[in-house]
Amino acid sequence: MQDDFTDVQQSYGRCLNSGGFIERFYEIFMDSAPEIRSAFTGVDFGKQRRALRRGITNAILFAGGSPIVTGLIERMATVHSRAGHAPVPPRLYQYWMESLVRAVWEKDQRMTPQLEARWRAALQPAIDAFIARY
Repeated sequence: MQDDFTDVQQSYGRCLNSGGFIERFYEIFMDSAPEIRSAFTGVDFGKQRRALRRGITNAILFAGGSPIVTGLIERMATVHSRAGHAPVPPRLYQYWMESLVRAVWEKDQRMTPQLEARWRAALQPAIDAFIARY
């Protein structure tokens, strides 16, 4: 039976409803490694926050095996590949994951170590696809 990560989707909903989740993620992420902040120079953060909000949803759906988002994940992996217009070296994804998990701990009052493991399991397939495409 396919895992649809309903628990992670519900946690994500709580994070978004808490207010400021995406903004808090970016605060944590920007401070997680020196090269990250400089990678976002000149970026429209309104657009970036909307893209991340959709991207997290798509990553969870992708991990759940949804064929609807496979093409979207592949296109975003290409954007973030070395040949794309926003390349992300594979070593930086660990900072992305850790920053996101930390933001979830701050924003989801029902977060547990078990739910953290589920979040990681839900995000890793998309990260793996991005790294493979790099």
